[in-house]
Amino acid sequence: MVADDIATNRSIRETVIMSQIFRPHARRGVATATIALFALLGGATEPLLAADPQIVDAPSASEAPPPAAKEEHAMAERPWYSLHIQGTFTNQAHPKFRSQIPNGTQSMEAGRQTAETSDLTLYAGVRIGEVEFYFNPEMEQGYGLSNTYGVAGYVSGEAYKVGQYAPYYRTPRLFGRYILGLGGEEQTVEDGPNQIAGSHDSDNITVTFGKFGVTDIFDNNTYAHDPRSDFMNWSLIDMGAFDYAAEAWGYSYGAALEWNQGPWSLRGGMFDMSREPNVKYLERGFGQYQVVTELERRYDLFANPGKIRVLYYLSSAKMGRFDEAVSFGEANGATPATSTVRHHHIKQGGGLNMEQQILPDLGSFLRLSMSDGSYESFDFTDITESVSGGFSMSGDRWGRPDDTVAIGGAVNAISKAAQRYFAAGGTGVVIGDGQLPSYAPEKLIEAYYKATVVPGVQLTADYQRATNPAYNTKRGPINFYGLRLHLAY
Repeated sequence: MVADDIATNRSIRETVIMSQIFRPHARRGVATATIALFALLGGATEPLLAADPQIVDAPSASEAPPPAAKEEHAMAERPWYSLHIQGTFTNQAHPKFRSQIPNGTQSMEAGRQTAETSDLTLYAGVRIGEVEFYFNPEMEQGYGLSNTYGVAGYVSGEAYKVGQYAPYYRTPRLFGRYILGLGGEEQTVEDGPNQIAGSHDSDNITVTFGKFGVTDIFDNNTYAHDPRSDFMNWSLIDMGAFDYAAEAWGYSYGAALEWNQGPWSLRGGMFDMSREPNVKYLERGFGQYQVVTELERRYDLFANPGKIRVLYYLSSAKMGRFDEAVSFGEANGATPATSTVRHHHIKQGGGLNMEQQILPDLGSFLRLSMSDGSYESFDFTDITESVSGGFSMSGDRWGRPDDTVAIGGAVNAISKAAQRYFAAGGTGVVIGDGQLPSYAPEKLIEAYYKATVVPGVQLTADYQRATNPAYNTKRGPINFYGLRLHLAY
């Protein structure tokens, strides 16, 4: 037998979930809490159990433990938890802009405005057996410009449809994840927010269940998906016409199944919808639900990686038809409201999502989406058709590889039925000028520069321009200027 003081090399197998960071949507109170938590948790994310770096002679074959024992030992030593925090602070403003009609109840205010938001999130995760569980408590504070009204492609993914000047608590995510390996190459992923360090088979089945965002799983894009670190405009970070199930903050209860095999991924999920459009509460017992499917193909184009995703969704809920609301309003001498004609309907939609690396430091993205424009939008925003795209470049060429400069644009549209509804004075999820005398597609452009000040601290300057905001040629264009500070550990 080998003496107890002889060290042996150990091969530590780690298991981990998808390599992605979930995203998303008194001033002094949140900022102070952020600084305190960052100081308190300094160094807290080091693994409790680390491999011994000392290298010695390997034991002979007769002395080596059996495979089952090695597997059990590796399982015991692998990291079992993850702990991270983030804080994001935004400030946006627009100067006075042209408006040939009075402000409506859901218009962007024509006068000069400034608004700010703050959020502080803890990403806590533990592994119990083969299942990982994650908890994301969060503090929020602030409002978007005009209380998140006035532009269908709204200008801040950090501004939710509800807000409060004083800090308030919520739990956006509380979910579990299980990965069943099916073979293929071993993929290693570093510890990060909502992922525990380790490795997993490239071919696998992943199950996610609990409370999380539909867009945590679906409609991902490397270059445009996270309002805390890349673009901020709603119709750039997601498919504009993807009316995904969510409460007013953008999260839902549900489950998703992913099958990853070679260059292909197939995803499907079922999620709870809100009780009514644009409210804080979800429908109980999945009385109103949404089913989402997505097919992804990964490929290389001239040695540059790319991805293409095709998405389809079906929503089953009590929703109003635009034409019925207009007819009801005319018959009763009232302003049309979809809330007066809500019945159970099926609404469908889908889209195409592409990303392509062009050079090692330059990437591009493109999204196309559309939905059934007969019905009101329910949980996202008032868009029936949308196309968006752009480019993102890292700062390697000017000696700042951790910086990013990007530009993107979107064109959004609504159906003829929706045009008649808004022209008659109706309101939607985020728009409603009280009249729509002259319709035109909404056009948006966004450009930003993100500077990494030190590791974990990013400062972003953002510019956006909205032409025909809320599809109204009598208002705008509007120029938006923003600053964003993002802290992550």
